[in-house]
Amino acid sequence: MNATPRPLSRSLNDRMIAGVMGGIAHRFGWSATLVRVLFVLVSVLSAAFPGILVYLILWLLIPNEAD
Repeated sequence: MNATPRPLSRSLNDRMIAGVMGGIAHRFGWSATLVRVLFVLVSVLSAAFPGILVYLILWLLIPNEAD
């Protein structure tokens, strides 16, 4: 199991808005739908987790797949 980890990047194929959740799911080998649902649930159920702000910051920090 010496597989090199995939780089974190925004997905160009699996995107709904900017590809942030699709990129995170691709990086860890998870389902993009599962990552999106978990992100929305944590954002809605937690007053201390500003989901929109976190998403915007990730959008700015994570590069596209092609870059």
